Amino acid sequence: MSDYFQLKVAAAEAITVKLEASKSAENAPSVAKILSLVQDSSIEKQAQILNYESLSDQHLLPLVENLTQPLSGKMKYEEKVYNQNLEDFMKHCQALEKILGENYLLGEELSVADTTLAACLKPAFENLFGKSEREALPKLTNWYSSLMKNDKLKKHFKVNFIENRKVFDAAELEKKLAKEAEKARKKAEKEAKFAAKKAAAAAAKKDKPAKAAAKKEEKPAKAAAPEVVTYTEGTAKGDKKSTTCELPKAYSPKYVEAAWSEWWEKQGFYKPEYGRENVYADNPKGHFTIMIPPPNVTGTLHLGHALTLAVEDCITRWHRMNGKTVLWNPGCDHAGIATQVVVEKRLKKERNITRHQLGRDAFVDEVWKWKNEKGDTIYNQIRAMGASVDWDRAAFTMDPKLYKAVQTAFIRFHKNGTIFRSNRLVNWSCALQSAISNIEVDQKELEGRTLLPVPGYPEKVEFGVLISFSYKLEDGRTITVATTRIETMLGDVAVAVHPMDERYSDFVGKKLVHPFIPDREMTIIADDYVKMDFGTGAVKITPAHDHNDNDMGKRHNLPQINIFDDNGLVVGTGTKYDGMKRFDVRKQIVEDLKEIGQYVGTEDNPMVVPVCSRSKDIIEPLLKPQWYVDTDAMAKRACDVVTNKELKIIPDSHEKTWFRWLEDSRPWCISRQLWWGHRIPAYKATMTGEHKSFPNEEDYWVCGITEEEALAAAVEKFECGKDQISLEQDPDVLDTWFSSALFPFSAFGWPDENPELSRFFPGELLETGHDILFFWVARMVMFSLSLCDKLPFKEVYLHAMVRDAHGRKMSKSLGNVIDPRDVINGVTLKKLQESLLSGNLDAKEIKKAQDGQAADYPDGIPECGTDALRFALCAYTSQGRDINLDVKRVEGYRKFCNKLWNAIRFAQMQLGDDFVPSKDVLESKTGIDKWILSRLANCVEQCTSGFKNYDFPAITTAIYNFWLYELCDVYLETVKPIMWGDIGDASTKRAAQETLYTCLDVALKLSAPFMPYVTEELWQRLPRRAGDATPSIHVASYPDPTAFKRDEATESDIALMMNVVKQVRSLRGEYKLTNKQKTKTFLEVKSDASKQVLDSYSDFIRVLSNAEEIAFTKDIPAGCVLTVVNDDVNAHLLLKGVIDFEKEVVKMEKSRKGIENKISSQEKKMSAKDYATKVPEAVQAADKEKIESLRIELSEMDKAIEGIKKMLI
Repeated sequence: MSDYFQLKVAAAEAITVKLEASKSAENAPSVAKILSLVQDSSIEKQAQILNYESLSDQHLLPLVENLTQPLSGKMKYEEKVYNQNLEDFMKHCQALEKILGENYLLGEELSVADTTLAACLKPAFENLFGKSEREALPKLTNWYSSLMKNDKLKKHFKVNFIENRKVFDAAELEKKLAKEAEKARKKAEKEAKFAAKKAAAAAAKKDKPAKAAAKKEEKPAKAAAPEVVTYTEGTAKGDKKSTTCELPKAYSPKYVEAAWSEWWEKQGFYKPEYGRENVYADNPKGHFTIMIPPPNVTGTLHLGHALTLAVEDCITRWHRMNGKTVLWNPGCDHAGIATQVVVEKRLKKERNITRHQLGRDAFVDEVWKWKNEKGDTIYNQIRAMGASVDWDRAAFTMDPKLYKAVQTAFIRFHKNGTIFRSNRLVNWSCALQSAISNIEVDQKELEGRTLLPVPGYPEKVEFGVLISFSYKLEDGRTITVATTRIETMLGDVAVAVHPMDERYSDFVGKKLVHPFIPDREMTIIADDYVKMDFGTGAVKITPAHDHNDNDMGKRHNLPQINIFDDNGLVVGTGTKYDGMKRFDVRKQIVEDLKEIGQYVGTEDNPMVVPVCSRSKDIIEPLLKPQWYVDTDAMAKRACDVVTNKELKIIPDSHEKTWFRWLEDSRPWCISRQLWWGHRIPAYKATMTGEHKSFPNEEDYWVCGITEEEALAAAVEKFECGKDQISLEQDPDVLDTWFSSALFPFSAFGWPDENPELSRFFPGELLETGHDILFFWVARMVMFSLSLCDKLPFKEVYLHAMVRDAHGRKMSKSLGNVIDPRDVINGVTLKKLQESLLSGNLDAKEIKKAQDGQAADYPDGIPECGTDALRFALCAYTSQGRDINLDVKRVEGYRKFCNKLWNAIRFAQMQLGDDFVPSKDVLESKTGIDKWILSRLANCVEQCTSGFKNYDFPAITTAIYNFWLYELCDVYLETVKPIMWGDIGDASTKRAAQETLYTCLDVALKLSAPFMPYVTEELWQRLPRRAGDATPSIHVASYPDPTAFKRDEATESDIALMMNVVKQVRSLRGEYKLTNKQKTKTFLEVKSDASKQVLDSYSDFIRVLSNAEEIAFTKDIPAGCVLTVVNDDVNAHLLLKGVIDFEKEVVKMEKSRKGIENKISSQEKKMSAKDYATKVPEAVQAADKEKIESLRIELSEMDKAIEGIKKMLI
């Protein structure tokens, strides 16, 4: 990502001139840097450039990276995800193909829009656009080719077009990575030798402390971190923060974020009841309900949570400010497995006892104690993010009303046959002694033979190998099979071949002899599932321990022989292996096969190993009698509501995933062998005496919320007396996802009819990550339709996954999992690295993670504040699949907060203490007032449209651009001479004050959903219009687009004015003029229309361009330098008398000599012997770029010298 940003800025600089006036962009994010280089000041053109900037940064860049980085091994390759990304990317390219003209993006002239997009697409032309792709995109290809031929840009965009699109090749990539690893090893050795030499040299100089100290002093000091200012007014908790004290000179997050949250909460601003007599009554402005995806009670926030909170909060605040009855309902999930594991570890550590020693009831009491002590941590973190939730309605999935809903749902589903009991394969964790869901299974990819730690084994266990062995037929022949889990051969009941495989045509139906269990009947069967070209084309079948084998076993009516108990010990085989651990048997069987001559061989085998995310145990598929939900009918209905557009999924690219999951829906296992959670309300009935009988064991189960209810159900079902029945409740609990699926209505008291349920269910929106589209979103839809006959929400907005700046998935072992509090408050590298020690990483992983942290955050993470983090996350949230979040860019948005801060401080000085804004906005006196109000209208329109379309980058871009480039860079500069009395009269000043106030008031309201703290702090410092007693910006009305209007004629006039100003400033910059060196400016204007416009704004041009005077003439005096504004206007600066031309030539020729010396030195370096072979390619490329840059600088210097020499004649 950093390469892209460097390239686009370098390319933009190549076709523009950096403006002296753009100081605000010096340390700003890339968009600020780019716009500081835009020489053409047309506002419309700037807006178009920003659109392409947003398209490149937010939409295309993530796709390009997700498509190119897997090819080089920098990102995991997942075929389905990759193909979806490729499809999305090509759609964008086809759209660009349609809008491209014959020349460039914005017409006939090359612009920063072109260089920005080209920088983004360069890797695509290098890797993704083969001949066929280029033929399908002729305009896009010709456009890029024209940029490659441009003298100023060819060094940046030169690529060699490829014949075919590059595809992922695991074998080739492995070779490449091995080569790079060897290269890195040699480099490390070289660096180590150099370090040793350096250390020896340092040791030799240790007797020269004075010299060493002097050298140390010569090193430039690091830029000082922004001053941390704290709020010290002593406001009581819940009271309103003082806003009468003077604003600190600079923005400081700790100052700004103090005290506000407690006041907001105490005032009830975030409750739907606020400002309403009856919360349950209809609101003509509408209603909006959204449920927070309940985080685990054991968890802590990471940046993925922060993204969810930022997006949901800005949506919620926008609806609230639009006058709707709004509820954002918080909640927390009991997290069955995670919580039980935490408490079990605590008991072992503190009291050295297990849950079994404690007993079930006592253990559950311990969990509740832990929850009450520690469970508020996650809520406190949500508060820290500024979330505007209604805390009084917080719902915990084990609360009594939610418990009742879960029990009721199970009983209803069981009664109508949706829930049933069956003996099927489950994901079994021997360490947890429980079945777990697919989402709790990590798929660990192995390239080949790998030793992995497994709980309960003193030594690591071998995985990633394929072991071949032979089975003997009764007639003496053999057939070879291969397996990655050799221990499961004890459960084999058959060998399968493809029915069309001629090699085995006479084998089908023949009997096999098991080498260790000779009495077992085994047969060779034929099945289409077998792949003839994989291995030997013969597959061993273990129906009780493999999902595919289980399906095949059912097709062929094969026996299911379970060979493992819950602890992973071999049982029931009648062999010496009984009682041994599964992975001990793995090694022993290989030795025994060798001994009897049936071992064939072992080879490396890339594979995926299922690992329990909680215990790190290897998952074992086991047959277990469990409770299942039959989802067939539910899934069909859930597909129908999306097909019929009753439920909208945003972005719609995720609809394919929705249909893929649901159309292949299988029964959902909901039993968990835990003690913490919703105990299943099912009871096994045992009868005595006469009673009604049933054929299947599963029929002897009854349900009830209480045992009394279950007993009554049993009496009715079995037609006997109570005294004949004995009940035993199932000890298992329900899968956590079962209770989560009920959350949209269980939180409001379902199944009981009540006003809360009627008003707040169903909701309007569900917002979450796309990774749980099936596990949670689809199940909520299915359960809500089945139990309530309603959709739980109308829209589903799925945000992207957060990755690090390098595009890697967040992983503790990489050291790139960032706690948002560390971004908000700042953290040192030392503390970052210490945080890794409390996890479950081994020493090697900790070292790797700490190295990663040191590389990415050598100086730690600076304090950025909540507002900057929230704004950055929303700015990144394009409707794509991944977000590559560079924490350094968050720091750029802290500087943006400071820009708002300074704007308000400036306004306070210009408005004065006694300023009271008019009830209505006054008619503007000057064109500059009309212009900024027109640009404000544009910003309001863009924000409203963005919210309606969930286009958060469009909103943040509009807000950012208005504050930085329109309000601060243009309007505040032009209004200063009005405020200071240099232009206009008292009425002009008053109109400017009113305009300034309106801009600040509206812009803060537009920004408030994203940055709640800084906008509240600053808005409270502004005066109010008559009759406005709104207590907080967060309950103020959001700006209505219909209340603002565009003035395109004035925008065009100001664009011309600013173009003149910027061209003159640029020319002054070329001649190194200071602000004190005033110059006369002569404007040569061809058309009367342009002259009339510029004449009316001549005072502004004079002030903004540091001119002594502005004159309109075609008789240009000698001693002037020219800059062309456009084909209608030329500007001439009179330098004669301002600078000493002779001295200037001497000075510039001296500088020219310095550049020549640098070029000579660089050429000497690059022509050295072995330079091409010994110097790294990256360094050579940097050297080449440096010398080209110096040559351009020399050329520009020659032009400047020639221009001054002409004035000496």
